[in-house]
Amino acid sequence: MTERNPAAHRRVPEEEPFERQAAAAGISVLAAIMLFITAAASILEGISAIAEDEFYVAGISYVYEFDATTWGWVHVVLGVIALVCSIGLMSGTAWARYAAVGIAALVIIANFLSVPYYPAWSILIIAMSVVVIWAVTAWHPPRGRDRI
Repeated sequence: MTERNPAAHRRVPEEEPFERQAAAAGISVLAAIMLFITAAASILEGISAIAEDEFYVAGISYVYEFDATTWGWVHVVLGVIALVCSIGLMSGTAWARYAAVGIAALVIIANFLSVPYYPAWSILIIAMSVVVIWAVTAWHPPRGRDRI
């Protein structure tokens, strides 16, 4: 009678961390690139609102009615902060992970409030920000390897 050896069917311990690190590295790069693209798009959206007020049009009964220039500056500031966070994510700093989630949430709120001005663009940026939040929160670097 042959005896079953469960240890023989397990993975070699050295292989598992490498596979996990490869997946984590891929997700972290995705988060950094998506945040960079979202930041660039927010900056462009803001610049176009600042440069040409007539480009964005809001309905008559819009509750959060601000001047298009004001929304432009909001998007530029959020975009610049998101750009800094994306560079921090690319370099692997711990603060950037927390800041990226926070700034992506603020970008979602700002774009939700500015949906009446340019709906398609705002919805695209909201979707990209959701992907950024997912990617940053799904990535769990090994303890002690985060740089602060």
